[in-house]
Amino acid sequence: MAVFEYEFMQRAFWAGGLIGIIAPILGVYLMLRRQVLMADTLSHVSLAGVALGSVMNLNPVICGFAIAVIGALLVEQLRRSYRTYSEVPVAIIMTSGLALAVVLMSLKTNLSKTFSSYLFGSIVAVSNVQLWMMAAVCVIGLVFFIVLRRPLYNLTFDEETASIGGVQVRGLSFAFAVMIGLTVASAMPIVGVLLVSALIVLPAALALRISRSFAAALVITGLIGIFGGLTTSYHLNTPPGGTIALILLAFLLTGISAQKLIQLYNRKRHRKEVKQQRSKILIQSRENTPHEIQ
Repeated sequence: MAVFEYEFMQRAFWAGGLIGIIAPILGVYLMLRRQVLMADTLSHVSLAGVALGSVMNLNPVICGFAIAVIGALLVEQLRRSYRTYSEVPVAIIMTSGLALAVVLMSLKTNLSKTFSSYLFGSIVAVSNVQLWMMAAVCVIGLVFFIVLRRPLYNLTFDEETASIGGVQVRGLSFAFAVMIGLTVASAMPIVGVLLVSALIVLPAALALRISRSFAAALVITGLIGIFGGLTTSYHLNTPPGGTIALILLAFLLTGISAQKLIQLYNRKRHRKEVKQQRSKILIQSRENTPHEIQ
């Protein structure tokens, strides 16, 4: 295919494949824990890290990772201070990260072009350094979710029960927050800050809605959505972030519609079977009536 003749497209597809594996898995846990907006929050915090790195002449990618992890830890710490109002920490960190990014961007006037790629995603924005960092995040994430799968499930549904069962709730919660920060910072070059939550949430939403096998649904929808979005973006010259998000949204709407149609068909079929059984019973009772009289 012509799309793979360019090295930057090869890097983009490798990066998309890596993120497409780990991000949707993370999305399931975020949805079950009612923390979907945390991905969006950390993307804004990561943008502040990129701006900080640019202003201080440091590596923007590494600064984005570092600030995203710090933001994730702050959200988790504030969440323990506002247990009754779980949305407050997210709002605090999101507004703080966005405000810091705006202020830092104003200090360096030549950042507008660079930041447009971070905001909306850019195929050419994926460098070799970012690709290797994404590979590291993917490997760490897979090991994390495979090894700690059972404690994470217990933590997700009931922290108190998990604590009684011997789970180190505080440590695992902070480790999970760090994993969120790393994943969000990794996905940002592909889909952009404004749409990074779509890559994490939409495949997970589809899997939770229609699939019995989470792993298959997550990997399939995530990878097909990303690869399809990158290919479409290349041919139509559209922002990859928005294109990927729209394709994933189309998958979700198609899946929900198909599920509704299947449920409607099953209900009609069930009613038809019940009606046939009733008719059969009625016919049998009529046939048996003369014999009972005799």
